[in-house]
Amino acid sequence: MNVMPQITAPEELGLDPARLANIPNYFNSYIDRGKLAGVSTLVSRHGEIAHFETSGLRDKERGLPMEKDTIFRIYSMTKPITTLALMMLYEEGHFQLSHPVSRYIPAFGKLRVWAGGTAEKYETKPCEREMTIRDLLTHTSGLTYGFMYEHPVDALYRKTGIDSANTSALTLAETVEALTELPLLFSPGAHWNYSVSTDVCGHLVEILSGRPLDEFLASRIFAPLGMNDTGFFVPKDKLGCFATNYFKDPKTRKSGIMDVGDETSTYAQPPRFLSGGGGLTSTMIDYWRFCQMLLNGGMLDEIRICSPKTIEFMTVNHLPGGQTMKQMALSGFSELAAEGAGFGLGVQVVLDPAEVQAIGSPGNFSWGGAASTYFWIDPQEDLIGILMTQLYPSSTYPLRPQLQQLVYGALTD
Repeated sequence: MNVMPQITAPEELGLDPARLANIPNYFNSYIDRGKLAGVSTLVSRHGEIAHFETSGLRDKERGLPMEKDTIFRIYSMTKPITTLALMMLYEEGHFQLSHPVSRYIPAFGKLRVWAGGTAEKYETKPCEREMTIRDLLTHTSGLTYGFMYEHPVDALYRKTGIDSANTSALTLAETVEALTELPLLFSPGAHWNYSVSTDVCGHLVEILSGRPLDEFLASRIFAPLGMNDTGFFVPKDKLGCFATNYFKDPKTRKSGIMDVGDETSTYAQPPRFLSGGGGLTSTMIDYWRFCQMLLNGGMLDEIRICSPKTIEFMTVNHLPGGQTMKQMALSGFSELAAEGAGFGLGVQVVLDPAEVQAIGSPGNFSWGGAASTYFWIDPQEDLIGILMTQLYPSSTYPLRPQLQQLVYGALTD
């Protein structure tokens, strides 16, 4: 476990301590009403933590409290980590963003696009152009997710056993191979659609580095950054810190346990599928160290992970013609609101806070996870905010914009 960092007096960092105290008070109301089991929030500015509070329980059934070393399923907050891993290899000259994916995974050269029909009987047509690595990094690849339930191609994913981070019967390589047998939703570059693209990026990391994804992340990112409690499974000696995951069905409003936080958890053993798009577990401090490295331009504690120009490049809008996610979106689903925001490489980028309808700064970059976790980084204010909890799906409550309101409301300079 990481040593808990010192908390700096908020007023020294341009933050009002009384207003920061509103954060746990506000989220306690969710806990008191039984809407959340527990929550953990962190705010840092100028490289120092001004607020780090936990409330409620990490396991309601056993009465275990949420603690500062609690381990969470971060799901799609895995994506920025995998993206950075691939960009580290980009820095070393292993590929160009314009390269077709088939240059490294030949079977991607045979991909075709959905042209009508049903999941049982359908037609396809040729792609207007090949999928590039940039398409994968920006979710403009034409791939999708099986959990969308919006299109027959989604059903084909489920039928094939491609179940995002919950894929269990296939390895990462086998999953990517299976994708080559399924049609794309659209020709690459035509739309923005949240998808398994980052899982393919994870496999590219393996191909380009010659190492399994978990080994690459552990040696090149986690160990150098001191992310001691981040990985694709929770070791036996750390299961006592693992949160139970809960769900609330958006249609029936029924709720329950999605995955327990003990030795019977699906995360208690190394997984067959190393999901670069959603498979990691982590702690608040580990993820803060990752975020602080990004905000510092690729460096933490005098250890350089990547170039500041690489972070700068990742956090500008890469969507064609400067479009927003909303303008390019094919599906209504995204971890974050699509209005007023573009997409960089692995992260959403705010273009117009007024259109986003959330207080913040142009250039904020962020992403979230399916169990309602969230981070954002505001380079203009030298600010990081992180929320960790354990409720699936992330659309259940507006926790993310509410945290931003409370944090920005505490700024004094």
